[in-house]
Amino acid sequence: MAGNVLEFGDNNFDAEVLKAEVPVLVDFWAPWCAPCRIIAPAVEELATQYTGRAKVGKINIDEHQGVAQRFNIMSIPTLLVFKGGQAVGQIVGAAPKPQLEALLKKALGA
Repeated sequence: MAGNVLEFGDNNFDAEVLKAEVPVLVDFWAPWCAPCRIIAPAVEELATQYTGRAKVGKINIDEHQGVAQRFNIMSIPTLLVFKGGQAVGQIVGAAPKPQLEALLKKALGA
């Protein structure tokens, strides 16, 4: 993963996301997904912008199907924001960076 973007998987999702003390933006993606590649730079920018205030990471649904099934991910990209162990926001599809940032800001209470 690039820069500050974390890599989540079935093995670390609960510890890194659900038990996180800060909001977490999770990008459910796959390498073959063109819209996923389109939003990747925006996700990377948010990871850098919100370092220390939030976590930003990706989970490859081809390699980690357990988490995707748990959260009923039916299409990608799907971005979920978690706060206090709960999903508090969702965007499905290749949304522009301002829309992704608004989702994260809402979870931060900004």
